Amino acid sequence: MLRAEREQARREAAALCARLPWLTSAQADDLACHYTEQRLGLTRHVLRSTARRADRLHEEYEARYLALRRTLLKRHAAAACAMVVCVSAAVAAVSLAAR
Repeated sequence: MLRAEREQARREAAALCARLPWLTSAQADDLACHYTEQRLGLTRHVLRSTARRADRLHEEYEARYLALRRTLLKRHAAAACAMVVCVSAAVAAVSLAAR
C-alpha cells in the first residue's frame, strides 16, 4: 500500500511539474521531491487518524456489547426465576388440589 501511494504521489508530482514548463530540471526535481514528501506525510496523518478512530470505535462497540450482554443475562436470570416460581406455584396448587 505504501509503495502504491508513493508511486501515485510521484505521478502527481510529475503532472504538476509538467504544468510548470518554466521550471529548470533541478527546480522540477526539487518540487517533485517536496510534493512527494508532503503528500506522503498527509497520507500518514490520514491513516493514523483513521486507525485511532477505528480503535476508539472498537472500544465503544466493545463497551456497548458488554453492557447489552450484561442486560441480557439479567433478563434471562429474571425469566428463569419467574419460571421457577410459576412451576413451584403450579406444583403446590396441584398437590393441594390432590388432597
